[in-house]
Amino acid sequence: KGKNAMGLPTLEFSDSFLDSPDFRERLQCHEIELERTNRFIKDLIKDGNMLISALKSLSLAVQRFSQSLQEFQFECIGDAETDDEVNIAQSLKEFSQLLSTMEEERKRLIQNADDVLISPLEKFRKEQIGAVKEEKKQFDKETERYYSVLEKHLSLSSKKKESQLHEADSQMSKDRQIFYDASLQYVFKIQEVQERKKFEFVEPLLAFLQGLFTFYHEGYELASEFEPYKQQLQFNLQNARNNFESTRAEVERLMKRIRSAEEDFKAPSCFTMEGYLYIQEKRPLGSVWTRYYCTYERSSKMFTMSNTEIRPASRQNGVVHNTPEMFRLRSCVRRKTDSIDKRFCFDIEVVERHGVITLQALSEANRRLWMEAMDGKEPIYTLPSLLSKKEETFLNEAGFKFVKKCIELVEARGITTLGLYRTGGVNSKVQRLMTSVFASTAASDMQLEADAWDTKTITSGLKDYFRCLAEPLLTYRLHKDFIRAARYDELNHRVRAIHALVHKLPEKNRTMLDLLTNHLLKVSSHSDENMMTVSNLGMIFGPTLMRSQEETVAAMMNIKFQNIVVEIIIENHDKIFGEAPDLSVPLPQAPSSRSTPRRSKAICLSSGKRRARLYPPALCLADNDSDTFSSSSSTTPMGSQESLSSHSSEKNGLSQTSPPSSPAAEPSSPSSKQSSPPAASSCSLPQNGKGQKPPTDSASSPHLLPSASWTSTQLTPTQQTSSVSSSTSSLLSAVEKSIKRNSVESLASGKESGSPSRASTSTSSAQNSSVERASSLREAGPVQRVADAKALYSCEAEHSHELSFPQGALFSNVCPSVEPGWLQATYNGRTGLVPENYITYM
Repeated sequence: KGKNAMGLPTLEFSDSFLDSPDFRERLQCHEIELERTNRFIKDLIKDGNMLISALKSLSLAVQRFSQSLQEFQFECIGDAETDDEVNIAQSLKEFSQLLSTMEEERKRLIQNADDVLISPLEKFRKEQIGAVKEEKKQFDKETERYYSVLEKHLSLSSKKKESQLHEADSQMSKDRQIFYDASLQYVFKIQEVQERKKFEFVEPLLAFLQGLFTFYHEGYELASEFEPYKQQLQFNLQNARNNFESTRAEVERLMKRIRSAEEDFKAPSCFTMEGYLYIQEKRPLGSVWTRYYCTYERSSKMFTMSNTEIRPASRQNGVVHNTPEMFRLRSCVRRKTDSIDKRFCFDIEVVERHGVITLQALSEANRRLWMEAMDGKEPIYTLPSLLSKKEETFLNEAGFKFVKKCIELVEARGITTLGLYRTGGVNSKVQRLMTSVFASTAASDMQLEADAWDTKTITSGLKDYFRCLAEPLLTYRLHKDFIRAARYDELNHRVRAIHALVHKLPEKNRTMLDLLTNHLLKVSSHSDENMMTVSNLGMIFGPTLMRSQEETVAAMMNIKFQNIVVEIIIENHDKIFGEAPDLSVPLPQAPSSRSTPRRSKAICLSSGKRRARLYPPALCLADNDSDTFSSSSSTTPMGSQESLSSHSSEKNGLSQTSPPSSPAAEPSSPSSKQSSPPAASSCSLPQNGKGQKPPTDSASSPHLLPSASWTSTQLTPTQQTSSVSSSTSSLLSAVEKSIKRNSVESLASGKESGSPSRASTSTSSAQNSSVERASSLREAGPVQRVADAKALYSCEAEHSHELSFPQGALFSNVCPSVEPGWLQATYNGRTGLVPENYITYM
C-alpha cells in the first residue's frame, strides 16, 4: 500500500550510503514518532495501574456492602412467619451471594489485567523501543567517528608514499563499512518497531478488553439467572404488602376502638421492668396490700417479689434480709376498673400458684409499663360494636337461605366480574339489603329480586353477613388451633391439620363453610377473567371467617395465617368436605412459636449452574376495598399468583419458583428435622457437560417474553372446569410445548439446604413433566402415577431417605412424593427420594 499523505516516510537502505540531509530529516520523523509512542505507553501503563487500583477499591467496597447484607437478620412481629416473610428475610443473603459471585469474577478480571495489559506493554516499551534507542546511540557514535575520520583522511597530503596512502584508503574503507553497518542496522530496527507496534501494542489492549467484557457478560448471565428469583421475590413482596394492608386496616380499627374505651392506651413494646408494686394478700378478715420490690425478666418470663415491709424478725444490724420469691409468668391481664375498689390494678397468673395474683401499680403510666413488659392483655369487654349499628346475624335458617340466594345470583350472572368480592358495594345499598332480609319486620319467605340488587351489593352483603355473626364461622374455640395448623412447615401437614379441624366444627358451621368455600372455589376457577385467585379470596375472607376473641395487636398479627387457613380450605374443598380426615398418622407438634432458627430458605440462587424458568405473568389487582383496578406492569407484579403465600405448590401445574430442597425427613419420622442450617447438598448440575445444559430459549427466558403472549385465551373445557383456580390452568396451553422441551430445566442446581422447603409453593412441581403430569398434580391429593425415568445428572445423597446415583442411572416406580420438588423412585432395588429436576421420564 502506498505511503499515506500523513504517514511516516519510507527509509531505503540505499539512503544509508548517501546519508543525505533529506534522509536525516526522514529518520528524525521516525525518531519523533517513536518517542511519542514511548511517552504514550508510559502514560497508558500509569493510567492502567490507576484503573486496576480503582477496580480493587470498588471490589472491596462491594464486598463490604455484601458482607453487611449477609450479616443482617430481619425479624417480624409475632412468633411465626409466613413463607413470604421467610423468603423476604432470606433475600438479603441471596443479594449478598449474588454480589459475591460478581466480585469473584471481578477479582479474576483484576488479576488478569496485570498479566495481559501492564506486563506486555512494559515489555514492548523496554525491549523494542529500548532496542531502537540503543541502535540510535550506536549510529550517532559511528556518525561522529566516521565524519571525523573522513575529514582527517581527506586532509592527507598527496605527497605521501603510495603504500601509506594505500593503507589509509584501506582503513577508510573499513571505517565507512562500520558506519554503513550502524546506519543500516538502525534503519532496519526503527522501521521494524514502527511496524511491530501495530500488533504488539494493540494486542494487550484487546486482551484486557476481552477480560472486561467477559466480566460484563458474566453479569448479564447472572442477571438472566436472577430473573426468576426476582419475579418470585416480587410475588412474595406483593403478598406481604397485601397482608400488611389487610392487617393494618384491622389494627387501625382496633386502635380507634381502644381509644374510645380508654383514652390513654399506649401501644405495647418490649420492656424488662423493675420497681415497687403493692400486692393483694388474702387474710381471714379481708385482704391487705403489701409493698414488694418486683422485677420481671422478659426472655425467661421470671417474676420476682421481695417483701420490703420491715418486720423486726427479719432485720439484722439495720439491714433487711429477705429472699425474693420467684415465679414463672403465665399471663397478665389489666383489671377492669369497675371490678375492684383500687386504681391501677392488674392480675397475673404464675405457674407455681393457683388463681390470680392482683397487683397495684404506682400510677396509670406505671401500670402500662408493667403490662407492656409482661405482654399484658386488655380484659375482654364489650367494645363499641365492630358493625357500627349493623344487626347481629346468626347461623339460622334465614342465614342459610340468604347465603344460598346470594351464591345463586352471583354464579348465575356475576362470576366473571373483575374483582368479585374485592370491590365493595355502596354502603347505603348494602345496609338496605341487610335490613330487608334480617330486620325483625322482614318477610319470613325472603326473596332476593335479581333486578333490585347489583352484584357488588350482593357480594358485600354476603361478606357482611359472615362478619356480623355473633361468633365467627370457624369459631373462637378452634381459632388458635387453626392458626397453629397454618404454621406447619410442610404443606401436607397444614392441609391434614386443617382438614381434621374443619371436621371438629359444629355441624351448622361445617355445612355453611362447605356451601361458601365450594362457591369460592368456583369463583377462583374463573380467575383468568375475574382476577380472583385462591390467594386473593383468602386475603378477603380470612378476617371475615376467622377472628380472635381477644382483640389485641398480637391477634391482628395472625391475620396473615387466617388468610392461609381460608386459602387451604378453598383450594382443598373437595378433599376436606368429601373425605373423612386421615387420623392414622399423627401430626408432629405444631410450631407455636419461633424458638428454633428459621426454616431453610425456600427460594435461592444456588452456586451451581442455573437456568431461567417459566414464570406466570403478574396479575392485575385492585387495592384493598377500592373500586378501582390498577393494571400491573410486567416488571412489578401487583398481585400474587395463585397461593404463593402459603401452600399451593402441590397442585399448581407450573412451578412458581425454585430448586428442590432436600427434605429433612419422611413424614413418618418428623423428629429428624434439623433445627440448624444444614450443609449444602452435594447434588450439582454438571458445569458444562456435552448436551446436558438445558437450552435457554425464548420459552425458558421469561424476560424475553412479551407479557401479551401470556394471555390465556385458548383454554380447553377440561381446563376451564379444573378444580384448581385457573390462574394456573390458563398457563398450561401457553407453555405446554416449552414444558415438554425444557422438561428438566431448573432454576438452580441442587446445591441447596438439606431441610424441607419453607415455602412449599416455592418448590417446583412441573419442570420435568409433561402437561399430563402437570394436570395430574392439580387433582386433590397427589396421584400415584408410576413411570420409569433416567438420570440426567449424578447426585450424592445427604440423608438416608435420598438415593445416590450416577448420570444415566435408570429408575423404576417413579411417582410423586409428599416432598414438593422430590420424586419417589427405585434404583438398584432401593427406594428413596430423587430431585425432580435431575431426571427425565422415559
